[in-house]
Formats: sequence, C-alpha cells, structure tokens
Amino acid sequence: MAHYYIGRQPIFTPDLDVYGYELLYRSHDAEAVKGLDGDQATSQVLLNSFLEMGLDELVGQHKAFINLTRHFVLNHHLIPAAGNQLVLEILEDVDGDEEVVGAVRDLKDKGYLIALDDFVFREPLRPLLELADIIKIDLMALDRGALVEHVKFLRPYGMCLLAEKVETHEEFEFCRSLGFELYQGFFLCKPKTLKGKRAPSNRLATMQMLARLQDPSVEISDLERIISQDITLSYKLLRYINSAAFALRNRIESIHHAIVYLGLMEVKNWASLIALANIDDKPNELFVTALTRARMCELMSEHAGVGNKGSAFIVGLFSTLEALMDTPLETLLQDVPVIDEVKEALLHQTGLYAELLHTTLAYERGAWDQVRCHRIDPTTLSDIYMRAAKWAMKACGNLRADADLAA
Repeated sequence: MAHYYIGRQPIFTPDLDVYGYELLYRSHDAEAVKGLDGDQATSQVLLNSFLEMGLDELVGQHKAFINLTRHFVLNHHLIPAAGNQLVLEILEDVDGDEEVVGAVRDLKDKGYLIALDDFVFREPLRPLLELADIIKIDLMALDRGALVEHVKFLRPYGMCLLAEKVETHEEFEFCRSLGFELYQGFFLCKPKTLKGKRAPSNRLATMQMLARLQDPSVEISDLERIISQDITLSYKLLRYINSAAFALRNRIESIHHAIVYLGLMEVKNWASLIALANIDDKPNELFVTALTRARMCELMSEHAGVGNKGSAFIVGLFSTLEALMDTPLETLLQDVPVIDEVKEALLHQTGLYAELLHTTLAYERGAWDQVRCHRIDPTTLSDIYMRAAKWAMKACGNLRADADLAA
C-alpha cells in the first residue's frame, strides 16, 4: 500500500492575516518519490484535497494554492471546479508557448487565479506575465540586488508579488518595503526580538498565570482556586468546555466539576491555552500553529503510547511560546515550572517528547525526509496532522469568538 503525506503552509498579507495555504504533497516511499513526476504529485494533492478530506477542511474560506505541471495546464478539465478558491501555481519549468498561453486563458476565464511559481525571469516566460495574477519569488534564489531588479521589472505588469521562503522578521520587513503583497515562510514562528531577561510587561500577567497553572505540584483544590480567582478565565473555560467542541452529555457547572469530569491535566492545559489566547497583539495564525502543534503532539503520543498525552500537548503548545512572548524560551521556562521531560524537549530536543516535537515541526515545514515518529506509519501521521489542523482552526475560532464576547 502506498503512503502519502499531505500538508499545508500559510500565505500572509502584509497585516499578517492569512490569505491562503499552499497544499503540499509527498510520497513516503523513496522509490516512489524517485519515479514520481509532477503530474502524479498534482493528481495526489487534488485527490486528497477534494475527495478524501474536502477543501474546506484544509483551508476554510481561504485560497488554496496547488502546483500545476504543463500536463495539467493543457488538460485543465482534470481540475475540480473550485475556481473562486483555487490558485493554480504554474511550475517554473513550464514555458509560455502558444498552447500553454491558450490553456491559461481558458483557466482564467473559468475564474481560477494564476500564479507563476519560483519565478526567475526567462524570455519564454514573458507571455505568461500578461496572464499571471500572482508571481512567487523565492528569496533563496535571488540576492537582494537581483530581488530589487525583479520587483522593478515586474511592477508595470500590475500583478501581486509573493515572497516565499521568508524566514526572519527582517526579511519580511525588507520585502514589505519593496511592496510585496503576500508572504510565505516561517518567520511568524520566530520572535521579533530576543532581548531582556523577562517577558514584556504587558504579558507578565499571562506568564504568571501559566506558571501557576503548570506547577507540577498543583493539586485539585489549588487549580480550582487559581482559575476561580480569575473571573474572565473561569467564564471562558466553562463556556468553552460546554461548547459543541467537547460534546459533553452533561453540562459542567463549576471549575471543580470540570476538573473532576475532565481531569487535572486536561483542565490545566485548556486554561493555559485560554490564557495564551488573551495575547491580542499577535497574528491569529500563530495561535492556529500553536494549537496544531499541541494537538498533533497529543495525538501522536496517544497513538504511539509515548509519555502522557497532556504533557505532549504542552510541548507542542509551548513550542511557540518564544514567538508569542518575544522572549528567549530558556528565560520563559525559568518562570513556568513545567516538568523536566517537557523542558528537555523544548530546550534541548531530547528526552521522551523530543521525537514528537521534531516530527511535528518537520511536517509543518514539509521536510518529509525528517518526518518519522515511533514507527507511526505515514498514512496515520498524515491523518493525525489533518485532524490536528482541522481541530486547531475550529478551536481557535471558538476561542477568539469567546474573547470577543467576553470583551
């Protein structure tokens, strides 16, 4: 049986709102990869996205970017009818000959947006520039001088420019100064600054709450008191636990009832998540990433029987703590007394939960050759990732809605 991975990477506006997701595909079988051409890869992404999971589960209402080979450009009847949501990325080796140009015009007439992938100007690409809605420029492929020249050359065509492989906030700011409209890369999960020995003052309350919630010695009565003393946290926690997301048969009436019903670790983790969601000066997608990582680590822990799934959840959730707080993780974990196994995974990538976190981060980046976790087969890992991503989008939406309601 063939095994496949399918994932996604977010694409942002200058305000760091999500514009869309690029859908990624890879076969796990090395021999299959060696013999796999771009047409087969595109076929598998389309099959997985539309038939097995559904595009709305993968990207919500956002745009979906899918790579397109010459074969698929010329045989566009194979592409599902979702023109208002699909962005078709024409691969860099597809030249703009008469046959391709005609097919691209037909695709645009059907409502699809056209992107040129990994664009470095060649004369055979010129006819496609008149039809492209988006040009994707790989920052790794051009030095800054060449990047500036490409921007100057492309501006008269009036298309949207997308910078990909943006890895730092400095690169993001440079591309924004050049007028790029879209950005793809992992800069969002990096802290803006790493200075000072304590979290910024406006986030100290959140850190103090996390420290109290994650204290390994906390008992039921302590946790009940900690949460109950924060009226807003109590309200949000009870409201969310009683929502459709938990689908509980009986209504939870109190924090004590929640702890008894769900367990100490479950309530600690959900209270920590809600406390982090109170940080209102970070992009929503960073929280989606945090929740996806947390849920994926939890599901892998449960499936493989590795450690405690609650601790695995915290490993994934806190892997974004540095970016949320703009403070070194080592400093943050001095103030939040997590158990040693969690700290080892986060700081040193060692110990019981290290492989869970490593696999989660590799999957997120599409580094498929590094995706392996306690002999969980690739198809199961792909399913776990998709379940985690779906859950994270829904949970984050619910948490944000509750925050607006409580405000």
